[in-house]
Amino acid sequence: MTSSPALQLYPYQRRWVQDEARFKIAMFARQCGKTFTSTLEIALDVVRAEAAGRRSRWVILSRGERQAREAMNEGVKLHLRAMAAGFKEYELPFDTNIKALEVELPGGSRITALPANADTARGFSANVLLDEFAFHKDSRAIWKALFPVISKPGLKLRVISTPNGKGNKFYDLMTGKDDAWSRHTTTIYQAVADGLPRDIEELKRGAGDADLWQQEFELQWLDEASAWLSFELINACEHELAGLSEHYGGGPVYVGVDIGARNDLFVIYVIEQVGDVHWTREIIARKRISFAEQDALLDEVFARYRVLRCCMDQTGMGEKPVEDAKRRHGSSRVEGVLFSAATKLVMATAGKEAFEDRKLRIPAGDNALRADLHKLQKITGPTGAPRFVAESDSAGHADRTWACFMAINAASGVNGPTFAASRPRRSDLRSALSGY
Repeated sequence: MTSSPALQLYPYQRRWVQDEARFKIAMFARQCGKTFTSTLEIALDVVRAEAAGRRSRWVILSRGERQAREAMNEGVKLHLRAMAAGFKEYELPFDTNIKALEVELPGGSRITALPANADTARGFSANVLLDEFAFHKDSRAIWKALFPVISKPGLKLRVISTPNGKGNKFYDLMTGKDDAWSRHTTTIYQAVADGLPRDIEELKRGAGDADLWQQEFELQWLDEASAWLSFELINACEHELAGLSEHYGGGPVYVGVDIGARNDLFVIYVIEQVGDVHWTREIIARKRISFAEQDALLDEVFARYRVLRCCMDQTGMGEKPVEDAKRRHGSSRVEGVLFSAATKLVMATAGKEAFEDRKLRIPAGDNALRADLHKLQKITGPTGAPRFVAESDSAGHADRTWACFMAINAASGVNGPTFAASRPRRSDLRSALSGY
């Protein structure tokens, strides 16, 4: 069995599979095989149950439908085929918007994979794998619904993820002590020491972001105390259909443009208004491109979408690009934003409100965007006035974040976009600053 390529394990993977604790939880560095390894344990369990004349029931709850499909196709089915275990496979409607993927073995053992939410967590009495649990929306609500279901004696619970800040249930479970949980931690360094073929220095250079490297590969819990957007807020607005331009429905579009020519990124952020929700349709990020190329990219966006308002960073080198864009697309559609402490505060506040109210949909699993959104910090100065800072690195200077906020700013106003968010009156600024 172990001679099959699908079942070759490194020591850290064997330790996880062979741990028979009823409740166990693990942090694995990215791309170290956490889902592959966990689905192997599930496949082994159902095959052993079938051989003993018993039935075993497992449910895999993933962060989304794509991840559930990957767990089933690249994990469960791969292992079952390697073990020459016969099975039937189904794709079943769970409710209006959710499909459940299922395999059934001849003796009646079943494995089901589907996206996680409080209702799906409540709907089964079975052994459960929570895959990438730190990234599940409303992880605490899912946990509250799930744990009573698996309280039946003998049912097993497995929880795996990379860290995602401290504001979720995975952090609570992973950092608990003196309880019934068996805990495993495999950093990229441990995985490589156990034989995983990875070039650590190459990966670190390629990551290009200290926070991303520390969280995704070194498994550090990043302090969210000063982050303007917590990972929990970011998670809640992620959607698998966001960021795909082919899903543009022809509705009104608002665009934010952050100008960058040297070290920072040039970013165009496109959102479509669908009802009262703004869907990210496209994010264009380029580094060290000419102003002519920037103009061409913006022209293509205006050609592809029905753009009602475009807000552009006019600060410094942005003066000429904004002037040129107004000439090409009309001053009624293009607005320059002069960045200052006051305008940053107004835009950042509106942006955060969009995340808090779940009025924005952003691409799921876009690590560069997630790191960028979480990078922005609010610092209180000696006078008590807030200012926003973001450490500049090879991934930019929170450029995607400000482009996103400018797109939200472009869409502001009861009857459409207004200038007020970008150029607030002094009375508005005093009101906005009064709470700090």
